[in-house]
Amino acid sequence: MKYIYFLITLFFIALIVSIINPNEPFTCFLEIIPAIIGFLILAFTFKKFRFTNFTYTLILVHCIILFIGGHYTYAQVPLFDYFKEIFHQSRNNYDKVGHFAQGLVPAMIIRELFIRKNVISNKSFFNFIIVSICLAISAAYEWIEWFVSIASGDSGDAFLGTQGYIWDTQSDMLFATIGAIVGLILFSKIQDKQIQKINL
Repeated sequence: MKYIYFLITLFFIALIVSIINPNEPFTCFLEIIPAIIGFLILAFTFKKFRFTNFTYTLILVHCIILFIGGHYTYAQVPLFDYFKEIFHQSRNNYDKVGHFAQGLVPAMIIRELFIRKNVISNKSFFNFIIVSICLAISAAYEWIEWFVSIASGDSGDAFLGTQGYIWDTQSDMLFATIGAIVGLILFSKIQDKQIQKINL
């Protein structure tokens, strides 16, 4: 439990820092609200289903990515403005980090749920289904961005964050898909070891 409390402490520190004088308060709210909702869901379900520490760590990393994007807006994260200049990019690409995580972290969450709840008996389609779900989540998030942008007008432009790139929506979903695949390739064995410890 000490490690969980440590992660919770980091979560709230990052959250508080992110809401101190953000570049665009409305965008900050939109970007950090998924992390807050996720935290509440995990808190209320903790006694019924506790994820491995590894999965909780990944979730925290994703939340911090959201907090940074909320504080600066994804198009204005200073480090990626620096990368933009150094590598002669046409835009600030921090949003691609966010969408990569949007694929990777849910993939590991879904994977742990599927394994521990024995959701899929036929393992042949296991990874394909996980990646497909992550792509569906990414597409749904793009719908939300689209709806918010239409509903809020100019104030939602920073949330949409296309930066004039006409293929932004498609590339966001691509990065989420890549993130899910990379997560399954790199982290499955680590997650399996932690799941085995729970089952001992």
